[in-house]
Amino acid sequence: MSTLNLTKSYSFFKPEEVTERIHIIGCGSVGSTVAELLVRFGLTKFVLYDFDTVEPHNLANQLFTQEHIGMTKVDALTDMLCTINPEIRDAVKTDPFGYTVQRLSGYVFLCVDTIELRREIAVANKNNPYIKAMFDFRTRLTDAQSYAAEWSSISMIDDFINSMNFTHEEAVAETPVSACNVTLSVAPTIRIISALGVANFVNFAKGKQLKKFIQMDAFNFTLDAF
Repeated sequence: MSTLNLTKSYSFFKPEEVTERIHIIGCGSVGSTVAELLVRFGLTKFVLYDFDTVEPHNLANQLFTQEHIGMTKVDALTDMLCTINPEIRDAVKTDPFGYTVQRLSGYVFLCVDTIELRREIAVANKNNPYIKAMFDFRTRLTDAQSYAAEWSSISMIDDFINSMNFTHEEAVAETPVSACNVTLSVAPTIRIISALGVANFVNFAKGKQLKKFIQMDAFNFTLDAF
């Protein structure tokens, strides 16, 4: 078993300074990419939530490969993360039934499909003193947004929750679909917004202020954050 060599990143980010757990709720396109990026920074203490299994159509915009088809996403993602850093296997916790009302702490990444569940999680944990920050991701075809809140700031939490004041049906109506009514999604958009969200997390862990809102378009080459 080899140890992940962090020579290229350690002087920039020291993973042992993040002592809290990282909860990734939803291990599909964004969730799997966020987890992979965080593992490459040397982070190890993950809780992965997803009730779904890997299907062939997932391979186009998620990190899974042919060998993962039929596996639960939490198990497939754990295996992938362990190929990067085998030492994390005992540190990763998984819930193949998805998120229900499990206790959250540390850092929370909301990567689920429905806005209702994201809002439910944020509202239920509004007064949770054990959470340090929460991150949310919303993707379409070429554009995407990431929202974040420092959980010790009531105003940031309120802004975070207020950004979710729409329904899943309204979100679906704004999402590009194919002629066969299949939701369209491409890997570059997923990769870029996931990387920006992880960069926001790393900056925060290093003591910098969170960006509350990041928006980008992967194919029109636009980016804004504040």
